[in-house]
This record gives sequence, C-alpha cells and structure tokens, in this order.
Amino acid sequence: MNIDELLTRGVAEVIVETELRQRLAEGVPLRLKQGFDPTKPDMHIGHAVGLRKLRQFQELGHQVVLIVGDWTAQIGDPSGRDETRQRLSADEVRANAETYMEQFFRVVDRQRTEVRWQSEWFGNFTLEHALDLAGRFTLAQMLAHETFRRRYESGAGLTILELMYPMLQGYDSVAIRADVEFGGTDQKFNILAGRELMAQLGMRPQQVVLVPLIPGTDGRKMSKTFLNTIDIRMPPAEMFGRVMSMSDVVIPLYFEVFTDVPMDELAAIRHALTEGSVNPRDLKARIAREIVAQFHSPAAAQEAEAAFVRQFVQREAPADMPEHALLAPTPIVDLMVAAGLAASKSEARRLIDGGGVRVNGERVEGYDLVLQPGANAVVQVGRRKFVRVA
Repeated sequence: MNIDELLTRGVAEVIVETELRQRLAEGVPLRLKQGFDPTKPDMHIGHAVGLRKLRQFQELGHQVVLIVGDWTAQIGDPSGRDETRQRLSADEVRANAETYMEQFFRVVDRQRTEVRWQSEWFGNFTLEHALDLAGRFTLAQMLAHETFRRRYESGAGLTILELMYPMLQGYDSVAIRADVEFGGTDQKFNILAGRELMAQLGMRPQQVVLVPLIPGTDGRKMSKTFLNTIDIRMPPAEMFGRVMSMSDVVIPLYFEVFTDVPMDELAAIRHALTEGSVNPRDLKARIAREIVAQFHSPAAAQEAEAAFVRQFVQREAPADMPEHALLAPTPIVDLMVAAGLAASKSEARRLIDGGGVRVNGERVEGYDLVLQPGANAVVQVGRRKFVRVA
C-alpha cells in the first residue's frame, strides 16, 4: 500500500498530514498508539477499522503500542454521553481487558505490538502529579469539548472526574512517547489533548489519524451503549446475518474499511450502486464473507453463507433450531407463547394477523390451528425465529 492510500483510505482526518508524511519519509520506525477502555468484555467490528489501519502501518515496519485503559475505563469516556457513566471496579475492568487481548490480536500482529497498562504510570501517580496535570488545562479548553459544553449549558451533571478524562488519556501519550495516535472521530478532542500536553512538556507532539465511525444495525454509530453492534466474537452465522441486515447505504464504506479491494474496483462498486446495475444483496454477501473470514476463518465464512442462503433465500429452517416438546394438543397461539416465540397471546395473534407465522413453511391464516404431539412441525415467526415441535 502506498503512502497516499495509507493516509486516505478508511481515514477521516490526519492532523497534521504534512508533518506525518515527513515523519514517514524519515524512515525511522514510529510508535503508534491506540488505547481501549475495556468497559465491556466484547469489542465490535467498529473497533477493527482502526486496528486494520494499525496493521497496515505495522507492515511498513512501525511499532504499535496498545494502551489498556485500566484507569480511564473506571471513569468511562464521557464523549457523546448525556449522563455520567456508572463507575466500574478494577476487577471488572481487568476481566474485560483479558478478553480484549484475544480480540485485538485477531487483527494486529502480536509480535510487533507492545502492550502497556495505564496502571504502570497512574498506579504511582501522586496528588502533586494530578494537580500539575490539571493545572495545564483551563475550563475554557474543556468546555470546547462538545459533550462537556452541552451538558454544562443544559445543567446536566458533569463531574470534575469526567473533565479529567481527556487529560489522563493525553498523559498516556507522554508516558509511552507516542509518535502517532489512532482513534475514531469521536476521540478527536481527547487525542488533541495529548498533542497539547506533549508540546507543553517540550516533546515532539504526536500526529493524529482519525478513522470514521461505522453505522451499527440501527443506523446510529456502532456502540455498545446503543446495543447495535456486530461483535468480533459473535458466532459466524450470526455475524454474517447481521451484516446482511445492514442498510444498503453502508456498502461503499464497509468495502472501504473492511476489505482490501483495489481502489479502482471500489470506485466501480460505487458507480454500479448509483446506476442500479448491481444487486446490493450480492455486495453485502461479499462483505459479510470478508468480515467473517477475518475474525473466524474462510471455512466459517462459507458455512455461514450457506446457512444464510438456506434460511433466508431458500426459506429452509436452520439445522440447530431449539425444540419444544408437546404433551397434548396445543393451539398455535398457546404454543407460540410457551415456546418463547411471542411474549403474550395478544402478540401471538397480532403476528398471525400480520402474516408472520408459518408452520412447515405454510402461512398460518387463523387462531384455530392445533398442533398435535409428535407432529415434528417447524414453527417460524418472522425471518429469524424457529422452533421445532417435537
């Protein structure tokens, strides 16, 4: 990959691009920083956008430094939050961090990665150090953060601890002497705080590479907060299905950040979508194969696609569906509630009225259908819920 593509493909902004190009031209391996707050045990594919970019830099000989935010995770990144996060314990953070490691190294080369924990420097931080750090930033600077300003002006709760978050993340860059920091566009303020702090301390300020935020299954940014993620450890079939359920509008972006298709081919894909000369479903299937293969294996991707075709294209039921035993003749409405296909009888009736219930592939037209013990029937609700009546 040439430098122009490295700094533009899957990249939202570079600060300062001319300086970073100069650093790359010097031919000296750079220290590439990215930090993760292990607030939950699972990473999602949105995190992988930055990880893929780190891997590309690694392949040019540069050194990745992974920061495990075992202190900042206990605060929680306030960016984009309308309320204070619930504090996590050190034990919860460390347990989450252990799972992060395995997921991180599905993308980034373990042999060319240095793992550092914030507790290495914050564990011995004195009050004198904390006061010195806080004294290097003004309230006006902190209120330039959109989230802080919005909450302050609305009268919502905003703790001093949250105001410290960008400073602590910035100090990480000082502690490991970062040359470049990577993060999503929502991290711009925090990363620039590190650049500012390094300059104040007489260090060469780090450069910044910001990657785009990826839409989740509901169209909002992919976030554990919104419960709209495609998780890296998600089973292959479910991962494949989640990608296929995404809106068609994400196709060009997903191709750009999750695949290695050449740029001219990417331009042709965009053109074909605009002209309507390609079926978006075929393109999403290609993306889904690529994503599953990256985080599982090519064989798992093939199996996941075959299962998807059987279930949603050929309308075949999945082979591993749950079973529900019948001991007596049971009306379809009662069965749906008992088997967990509907929350209540009224919901079951609404689903039947809407044409969303099938038995052995045949649409259920009324409430009077009674299933018999030993029927070995497959009951389907919508596109994804199946139960075999045993």
